Amino acid sequence: MDAGDVHGNIDGNMDRDIAGDMDGEGEFVDVGEVSLYVRQLGERGQGPPLVVIHGGPDVGHAYLLPGFEPLARDHHVVLFDFRGCGRSGRNLPEDRYQPEYVVEDTHRLIDRLGFGQVDLLGFSTGGRAAMHFVDKHPDQVRRLILASTTAYPSADSEPYLADWAEYQRRRRAEEAEGWVRRNSTIFVWDLDLAPAYLAMLNELDPTSDWSWERYVDGRMHPWCPGDPEHILRACGKPILILHGEKDMGFPVQLAHRLHAVLPDSELAIVPEAAHMCHFEKPDVWSQHIREFLGRAVD
Repeated sequence: MDAGDVHGNIDGNMDRDIAGDMDGEGEFVDVGEVSLYVRQLGERGQGPPLVVIHGGPDVGHAYLLPGFEPLARDHHVVLFDFRGCGRSGRNLPEDRYQPEYVVEDTHRLIDRLGFGQVDLLGFSTGGRAAMHFVDKHPDQVRRLILASTTAYPSADSEPYLADWAEYQRRRRAEEAEGWVRRNSTIFVWDLDLAPAYLAMLNELDPTSDWSWERYVDGRMHPWCPGDPEHILRACGKPILILHGEKDMGFPVQLAHRLHAVLPDSELAIVPEAAHMCHFEKPDVWSQHIREFLGRAVD
């Protein structure tokens, strides 16, 4: 069923175009230019939902579910696939696959679902999109969680990775095997969990309309075009920086650096876990989020 063929005005005061997904796991929400595949976990309560911007952008949100299922026992969590990946709409003009459209899709999705103000979590690349979002739409955000992400350019990671013997060893092993492990031994610290993580990845749709070549060629716009430090200082939102101690994508030193320039932020480090710390230690990871969301807002 094509979500574009189903239109409805629900609850009278919400202009929503929504079609239920046939497998019962989610729904398609028309945000104007594209229909997004949306999955809502937990029960909608009195407080704001937690809206999640996933990473990539070449896969959908499903790889994040292990970390959010424990949280959904007592929180309303909303995840969605970016345009052009996962189950969301595709076949847009090439120039419509840019980070700023993800930010606007998120803004429209929150409006379509009638949420008003939300708590916002950005994971990995999605963390930089979340920084852009809070700069563009600050009134829609109550709290901000930056998970396994960075406010700094990739060049700032390189000195830490260059001197990290275990990272270099794992990277050489991945390369020698022709990358068939899809960086699973780099994204996951506990090597006993790497096969399970790889199996999960292999179950996801590997295709995407997002072009790696456009990124390599410099035609992809920045995920956060402003100065992230300035944006985060100026936004005035409670911020949680949530990071794996052994992150080999964005080394933990960068999380400490961001926390140092945001003295009112909170920093939670998941020990003995890498970039996908939500997968390695879902209960620990989700508990940090639960405690942050449960604190009173000044």
